[in-house]
Amino acid sequence: MTAPWWLEEAPSDEAAPPLAGDRDADVAIVGGGYCGLWTALTLKRRAPELDVLLLEAERCGHGPSGRNGGFLHGYWSMLGWLRDVLGDARALELARAGDGILPAVRALEEDVWLREAGMLEVATTARQQAALAEAVETARDLDVLEEAVVLSPAEVSERCRSPRFRGGIFFRECATVQPARLTRALRRAALAEGVELVEHTPAARAEEGVVETPSGTIRARDVVLATNAALAHRRPTSRRIAEFRSYVVLTEPVPDLLEELGWTGGEAIADGRMFLHYFRTTNDGRVLMGSAGGTRRHAERGLRLLFPDLAAARITHHWGGPIDVSADRLPIVGSQGRLHYAAGFTGNGVGPTWLAAQSLASLVLDADDEWSHLPLVGRRIRPLPPFKNLGGRLVSSAIVRVEEAEEEGRRPSPLARIGAALPRLTGSRLGLR
Repeated sequence: MTAPWWLEEAPSDEAAPPLAGDRDADVAIVGGGYCGLWTALTLKRRAPELDVLLLEAERCGHGPSGRNGGFLHGYWSMLGWLRDVLGDARALELARAGDGILPAVRALEEDVWLREAGMLEVATTARQQAALAEAVETARDLDVLEEAVVLSPAEVSERCRSPRFRGGIFFRECATVQPARLTRALRRAALAEGVELVEHTPAARAEEGVVETPSGTIRARDVVLATNAALAHRRPTSRRIAEFRSYVVLTEPVPDLLEELGWTGGEAIADGRMFLHYFRTTNDGRVLMGSAGGTRRHAERGLRLLFPDLAAARITHHWGGPIDVSADRLPIVGSQGRLHYAAGFTGNGVGPTWLAAQSLASLVLDADDEWSHLPLVGRRIRPLPPFKNLGGRLVSSAIVRVEEAEEEGRRPSPLARIGAALPRLTGSRLGLR
């Protein structure tokens, strides 16, 4: 495994000093990724008088916010899933709230490699084609058909050519970013607004009113937990969040091969698997292929399978890590007294962390507004079983094996089929789709 290339490429800032001794604050935010930084920035912009302290165990963005695929979008591409969980009206409410994500990133006025080219969701099997048809039907039912534009195989090939693509849907509401550049832009913006930042300061204990670290104790009226997958092992979210893994591979620059593929528009692309492949290009002509719930082998297999023309492209970087998956595949935002939290972004946190941050800020400020009533806030969902992390790994492995068999035109093993069916049989929605 290599370090994420994003962290190598992004211009670096000087590290903030660690906490030195005890400290009082109005708000203590644990976690220096997208969610924590957006929350700190939002709080200072809404209430400049607040003393906001953000602590990060390493450097800001060195967790999932620095190693993801850089897909920046909300929920229009997931409308069918939202509808099942929230109902028609609330699904549309959440999707429309997500329309604020791209303007918020634009307003940072820094070079984060923002490329607003939309997203293609493609089908590579008959099962995936059926899933795409269902997504279009949902958009038609909710009278937002413009949010899910059907593309024929020929139209998909005009944007990106692959012998595996059977057709697709174009979603206008998506951009790509350089994840580490976005994190560092948020960090600089938060500091400029007066947020106090301490790095290399892990939280040994965080609960209502107090955060204990090896170098001092922070006492705060409000504590915000924004630590992503770590909340799969920590109250108050441990029974509702499971830890899965996502892995990516990155090629050397291959701009000539991208020209041959016709993939020059910068579209983000994902397939219709349950544990999807997600792929995009970079400013210097590299290809990133990610495998949700997979390993390096799965990610590289996806690259070679979907793009045989890239067979000779050398893999220069590969990395992975945990992601936080909720029981119904939507983020959980809530409070226990003056302890607030957000988790369960399910591999799609680059954009929705902005939404969660607006809600967290309103919870801290006791605001009775659209954000404190966002459909993500205070949801009651079924708790996961005690063996959720081991079970999640076994289920994800089974689903990956079933989907690989379908892609290769062979019948999956009975054991894999049983494992893949467990979420449906137990009433869980574990997975990424």
